Amino acid sequence: MIIDGVNADAGKNDEIAFGRRAALLNRRSFLVGSAVGLGALGLGGCAVTDGMSLAEAEKVYGPVPQDKFPIPAVDVTKVDPKYFRKTVAYDGKEAAGTIIVDPGNYYVYRVEGDGSATRYGANVGRDGFRWSGDAYVGRKSEWATWTPPREMIKRQPEVAVWARGMPGGLENPLGARTLHLYQNGAYTLYTIYASSDPETIGSGITSGCVGLLSQDMIHLYDRTPVKSKVVVLPA
Repeated sequence: MIIDGVNADAGKNDEIAFGRRAALLNRRSFLVGSAVGLGALGLGGCAVTDGMSLAEAEKVYGPVPQDKFPIPAVDVTKVDPKYFRKTVAYDGKEAAGTIIVDPGNYYVYRVEGDGSATRYGANVGRDGFRWSGDAYVGRKSEWATWTPPREMIKRQPEVAVWARGMPGGLENPLGARTLHLYQNGAYTLYTIYASSDPETIGSGITSGCVGLLSQDMIHLYDRTPVKSKVVVLPA
């Protein structure tokens, strides 16, 4: 069963969900190295509010029964508490609404514009598939259709059943919400997506995409309009 591109064989399933991005590493100019670091962005040594208790986390990451496909509760015991959603201090220059991805520390930030940022735990690209640079949210999708590329079908004929697209749902690799990243009007094929696999948060498993827990992804998605700036830091 595929659930957000990860199962017991994470490497194989990650290839199923995100294999098409790997080929882009040598074909797209999107991968522009960024010299900017956490300190320059005002995130170095952030002061953090008190973290969630387990009871609080169980509420924040509880079930979402009203969604198109009811989303189950997260087993928060499988997530390191440092990756629970938090508010941190931010004194950088990025405008409110900017998304900052810190793959080296497995965090995604949303700048709030009041001297703070919302921080989410994430999974990121595995070694050899991480990238850095600036992009923007070119479009947004709820329960997006996933279509395996032809190259993947050749490598893994079993995914040919989805050659015309896997409909949205709990087993779809893109999950409940997806932010599609663009540069210069072109879709990079990289995304920030919803994951229902708590074990993956705080690890490098993808071919360059960034996953948040479904409840965190909905929280970010609802507050992120198209054209929002995205900054991906070097790992």
